[in-house]
Amino acid sequence: MAAITASMVAELRAKTDAPMMECKKALTEAGGEMDKAEEILRVKLGNKATKAATRVTAEGVVGTYISADGKLAAIVEVNCETDFVAKNDDFLALTKSVAELVATQNPADVAALSALPLNGSTVEAVRAALVGKVGENMTIRRFKRIPAEGKVSSYIHGGAKIGVMVDLVGGDEHLAHDIAMHIAASKPQGLDASTVSAEAIDTERRIAIEKAKEAGKPEAMLEKIAEGSVQKFLRDVTLLGQVFVKAEDGKQTIEQLLKAKGAKVAGFTLYVVGEGIEKKVNDFAAEVAAQAAAAAQAR
Repeated sequence: MAAITASMVAELRAKTDAPMMECKKALTEAGGEMDKAEEILRVKLGNKATKAATRVTAEGVVGTYISADGKLAAIVEVNCETDFVAKNDDFLALTKSVAELVATQNPADVAALSALPLNGSTVEAVRAALVGKVGENMTIRRFKRIPAEGKVSSYIHGGAKIGVMVDLVGGDEHLAHDIAMHIAASKPQGLDASTVSAEAIDTERRIAIEKAKEAGKPEAMLEKIAEGSVQKFLRDVTLLGQVFVKAEDGKQTIEQLLKAKGAKVAGFTLYVVGEGIEKKVNDFAAEVAAQAAAAAQAR
């Protein structure tokens, strides 16, 4: 079994917000496997174990472009090292230009995008020159081009740290804005149940069964309990199943709202700056020991 280090415990605590000793016990039980340990904590502690799962450390902005007729759009995430640079006018101008190039030139990937012409040079040359100017690294992390079925509307929040694009068929601009704002606030994983990964559903089912077992529920009831938990999970994580954040009765779902307005969401894209980028966790004790050893060796 892998040794459980202080850095592993700290990493699991950062992900789950669980107590340090609980993290150590879970890692020991999981044989050092981080994902398995996180699942063990969710069984023991419930949703509290996902409290810190969205914490991110990367800086940067989300940039968008929408054509005048709303039929073509693009969204891009450009990262940098500090929030100070994320507010730099040149950095923001580069992000805006990159978003427009994604929409109009349809590059296959970041490498192809970087080779496109920009300001008499290339995107990569402009990026490199800006790195030299501000003294900080920056990267084009991801992008998506959106040829719309209906019309695209965007919503940018938190100093461009969250960006949403919604392809709405029917309805009006006000409805599109409300839907996009809801997505930024509620962060659905997909449009409906068909867009949620089978792995995520299996994990929820497995956790529900384990929690039911720990609660002493009869074996014959486990599958029914698990199915109820999965359905609740799907309502929570799918756009159409979520309760609209502005619902006056606190009950109207996005699906019901769209039906009342005679509209549908053909698709959406949500970017959160730094999402999925793991924070480097340092083992402070190990670093101090290494420095002490190096100092002793130098004597």
